[in-house]
Amino acid sequence: MRPFALLSLVLAVQALACTAKTFATIIQTQQKPHKYYVSLTGSDTNNGSINAPFQTINTALNHAVPGDQVLVRGGTYHQEVKFPKSGEPGKYISLQAYPGEKPVIDGSNITVTGWQALVTINNVSYVTIDGFDICNLHSFAVNTDPQGMAIIGSGQHITVKNCNIYNIKNNTTLAQGRSGHAILAIGTGNTPISNLLITGCTVHDTQTGTSENVTLAGNIDGFIFSHNKVYDTENIGVIVAGGDGLNPKGAVATNFARNGVINDNIFHHNTMTKTPETWGANRFGAISIYVCGGANTLIESNIVYESDRGIGLVSESNIYPTRTTVVKNNLVYNCYRAGIYMGDYLNYTISGTKNCAVLNNTLFQNNRVAGAFGEIEGELRLTEHCDSNVIRYNRVYAGPKDLLVHKYTLTGSHNLIDHNSYFSIGKPQWIWNSTNDSPITDFLIWKKTSGQDANSTLKIVSPKFYDNLSKKWKKSLPSKI
Repeated sequence: MRPFALLSLVLAVQALACTAKTFATIIQTQQKPHKYYVSLTGSDTNNGSINAPFQTINTALNHAVPGDQVLVRGGTYHQEVKFPKSGEPGKYISLQAYPGEKPVIDGSNITVTGWQALVTINNVSYVTIDGFDICNLHSFAVNTDPQGMAIIGSGQHITVKNCNIYNIKNNTTLAQGRSGHAILAIGTGNTPISNLLITGCTVHDTQTGTSENVTLAGNIDGFIFSHNKVYDTENIGVIVAGGDGLNPKGAVATNFARNGVINDNIFHHNTMTKTPETWGANRFGAISIYVCGGANTLIESNIVYESDRGIGLVSESNIYPTRTTVVKNNLVYNCYRAGIYMGDYLNYTISGTKNCAVLNNTLFQNNRVAGAFGEIEGELRLTEHCDSNVIRYNRVYAGPKDLLVHKYTLTGSHNLIDHNSYFSIGKPQWIWNSTNDSPITDFLIWKKTSGQDANSTLKIVSPKFYDNLSKKWKKSLPSKI
């Protein structure tokens, strides 16, 4: 090869290498995560930098691409927020509070029409919202549903953390469709909502009418509800449900929430007694943790107290039983009615509670008021259509006029109740296959009548023993809840 030709080839290779290096640098620059800032003093004509922030959260979210963060400065934002696009695996779009500051998404200037949320995540994946107050959305209109947050359609890897959701209230009557939600997640697509995480949040001071504070329903496959606090609410704390009510067109095979965990949460004062003008003076129907037509859920290490009922494995559906759910290591005490409730509501539905396990829970002095039929519901309550369930290794502390176990009807079969430790400060009581007959007060007769509890034990203890337990549990609670 001639020297000139060789030199030309060398220069060409060097130029190509330079071009490749420049192109790689451009790609790296394009892929670097970007931070956008939002401030009440900003402008949507700015570039979103910390020195030139946007003013509205939606503007920043519209600019964000996978991997980007939107950081919101403290203050009150009278805005409805909607996530417009998805992130990608390893590149979440993250909406966060600016470190050390508290942004508030406030609905006090919004007139609610229909089903309306302050924050909406609709058919998007790989997104996070972290550190916001979401509050003050009220409805006064018929057949409306104010919501703090709505997670709808399909989507995966959605995280809600460290949010404080409160003062979401429907002020209509029951006849006018009183309903609302702090967090409403409904899987309405053919692909489920999955990898949904709700953690470190508080939900309180709500009026949700006939609905729940946190609803997980429809086609949801895989969720965690962990380390949250739900308190001072009008109705149910959290529900894992079939979608036949909220998503009636969903495929029967997948239209129910499943494969989830509810753990290490605190629930208290989830009760209809907060609004007697709506429910009447003697309604105690709220359940703090409720699986209603859901499946494959682990409910573990939660604390529930001073609510209408503690934990419910109940079905209000004729399509979906509550099934394959495990309730273990929970503390339920001082609730108005049942500690743990299983089976259908009487004479209402037929699906029941199937293949569930209630293990190693502590139930203490619940049933402070009579049930709907003037009966004592029982620390452990089994109504209709309970089949193939296991209730073992629980510690059950009955109050002076309490029932340790109450099975209401002749329906249900293949249930196993055994290896439980029963305590009473008065005469122990059980009822088997009756709503309100005279209770059984002899442990041996109970075992013979029920065919259960062959290896369980009973101790009669002093009121002081109960007082010491109660003090111990109260000390274990966080000082601020």
